[in-house]
Amino acid sequence: MAFITGASSGIGMLTAVSLAAAGCKVIATMRNLEKQSALLELAEQRGVANQITCMALDVTNEQQAAQVVQTVINAEGRIDLLVNNAGFAVGGYVEEVPMEAWRSQLETNFFGVVALTRAVIPHMRKQMSGRIINVSSLSGRFGFPGYAPYAASKFAVEGLSEALRHELLPFGIQVVLVEPGAFKTSIWQKGFEQIHTTEHSPYRKGMEAVLRYSRSAAENAPDPQLVANLVVRIANERAPKLRYPIGNGARSALLGKALLPWKWFERIAQRAMR
Repeated sequence: MAFITGASSGIGMLTAVSLAAAGCKVIATMRNLEKQSALLELAEQRGVANQITCMALDVTNEQQAAQVVQTVINAEGRIDLLVNNAGFAVGGYVEEVPMEAWRSQLETNFFGVVALTRAVIPHMRKQMSGRIINVSSLSGRFGFPGYAPYAASKFAVEGLSEALRHELLPFGIQVVLVEPGAFKTSIWQKGFEQIHTTEHSPYRKGMEAVLRYSRSAAENAPDPQLVANLVVRIANERAPKLRYPIGNGARSALLGKALLPWKWFERIAQRAMR
């Protein structure tokens, strides 16, 4: 039994259908059930609609998270896989992003992961098995200019996952991070639409460069089905690693950050933003 958040579109939707195609029963959750049609249509096309149950869940509502998890446990008896995927991106330079946007970013991308994970852990611990896959981002390893709120939320998910993996291994529960780079999903387009800046911003030139770079990366990004396939593979691995970076140049970028002096890496990043 697999439980996934943020399944109405993008990586979440493709992962839900791919897990169902791999033989899993899937609880596909989303904040607004009116957006389930794309998921159900794709599931019908692939012949797995009967494997998927859609449920409403706002991951920022801790009480609802606990209730939905308990409802699934009462009906199915267990949850073997939790995929924490729900999230969005806030853009803007730190000075110009209002505090309510910072809080909203962390509430969904980080505290939502904490709430769902805490709700599921007791059941996995009792069955002495389970797997928690947190969909992070390369932004959880790199702080890109113009996306500090998103990076902060994903850095937090990375730290949580490292600590949680140590805590849960004695109970047979594996915690894994999937770290996508840019993929063809709506998260960045929505982020572009919600950039916090002003016409006379002192950061305007830098923000315009960031947006040019981000749009170019999004246009040339690979199919998000690759991420869904990776999640299915991790779900079936006997002993998965902690981290799985994926995307164009993901591994080389991480290697460069690990090996190059920070000043060199900084210059490379600044050159890319010109």
